Amino acid sequence: MGRKHAKILGQAPTRAERIGFRLDRQTKDLIERAANFERRKVTDFCVTTLANAARRTIAEHETLVLSEQERKAFFDTLINPPKPSKRLIRALAEHKRRVVVG
Repeated sequence: MGRKHAKILGQAPTRAERIGFRLDRQTKDLIERAANFERRKVTDFCVTTLANAARRTIAEHETLVLSEQERKAFFDTLINPPKPSKRLIRALAEHKRRVVVG
């Protein structure tokens, strides 16, 4: 059963993969204390916290933030694209020559 299907049925996805790392006592105590405050098992707390941090990191790197001037230039170029230069035309011809589709 796929993960999406398991979520639809209300079942938690199986955890088959492992990540192992060592911590100093102070960090471990800190994590255990935080998990305790949320009344969660340390493993569940760590997995959820790491997954959320990973999602935020990915979103930060995959999201493009434009200034008003950059946004305007981007959309103006989409609406009124410039004519291809001779260099671009040559590059596209070279690409068609080298890349076989199909």
